[in-house]
Amino acid sequence: MTDPSRGTGPNGHAAELYARISADQGLTQALFRQALQDPSGALQRIVALGDELNLPVTADEVRAHIASLDDAASKQWLLKARGGL
Repeated sequence: MTDPSRGTGPNGHAAELYARISADQGLTQALFRQALQDPSGALQRIVALGDELNLPVTADEVRAHIASLDDAASKQWLLKARGGL
């Protein structure tokens, strides 16, 4: 069952969280490096960041949003971090 307080779909919290993370190059690089070593940990960190930014998301929502993106950087993220994301 999905928690109704969590954002869903392309216009939900996952999209806003992705935009905020993408705007911070240092954070983006740190998460990418973490995803290479510990994909599940990177995903947990993204979910925690969502909570900190009052943009709560589930791991499934993050996965679905990243999978819906059609840009090279996101595709690279998915290829490198496939195990956890």
